[in-house]
Amino acid sequence: MNLDGFKHHFIEAMAKHLPPSSSTLRLVDVGGQCGSILARRRSDIDVQTLDDVGAAGSIDAVAAYDIELADDLSARVLTMLRPGGRFIAVMPTGEVDKSWAEWLEARGYARILVEAAVDGLGLLIRGEKAHDTDDTWRRIQGTAAADGDLLDIRTFKGRYVHLLIRQEPNKPVWKLTAKDTIRWQALALQRGADKAVLGFSSLPKAVGFMQPAAVAGRIQGINKVGKFDKARAMAWTWDVILNPRADSIGGQRLAFVNIDPSTAEAPDE
Repeated sequence: MNLDGFKHHFIEAMAKHLPPSSSTLRLVDVGGQCGSILARRRSDIDVQTLDDVGAAGSIDAVAAYDIELADDLSARVLTMLRPGGRFIAVMPTGEVDKSWAEWLEARGYARILVEAAVDGLGLLIRGEKAHDTDDTWRRIQGTAAADGDLLDIRTFKGRYVHLLIRQEPNKPVWKLTAKDTIRWQALALQRGADKAVLGFSSLPKAVGFMQPAAVAGRIQGINKVGKFDKARAMAWTWDVILNPRADSIGGQRLAFVNIDPSTAEAPDE
């Protein structure tokens, strides 16, 4: 593998460590090595530099490749990150050692991970800014609030549309067998003879709608969230109601539409 391919391989290892976000993941690229590579893998990433950051506590993730991890940088990163935001650093050389976890913990980071970056080589470290609440529901709502309600899919700038899915058979992946035929149905509204699917700009937005609706008994049977490319969603024969509010569907008849699970994107972390 040439040096450029080596570098790409290591930077791409960061992708699975990016946190859940709204429709756009705000990422700061320290040193200018990571952003373009990660954005080619996930086009919903908005890459910024350290000098671009205008407001403290607004960044989803900070990525750094092969730079010195100094105390002043770690402190600045923690200030930039939103609660639950992540600092992810990869070094092409180095060994997994508990001292990295201790270093991050001493500087205020939580949910720390230290592991080999790729195939036992290099070093990846990840630290998260602690949430300001232990209430999982409030955490989800805080992330979801970055996107508005009742958006127009034609002008929506995000890359993906998430649907609430009823999967049959209702089994976890590890219990599925070759004999099982997976069937997906997406939640929709019945509008006369037509249907309009309920779509969401992000996973937090979908969960933020689903949880209270399920608790209230408004929706039943949903056991999965499917993620679809926006271009594919634009080609569906149904209308898409993007980021519906719970009160906007009150009194309306719910329905389901069949959708091919093979057309969905691979899930994020």
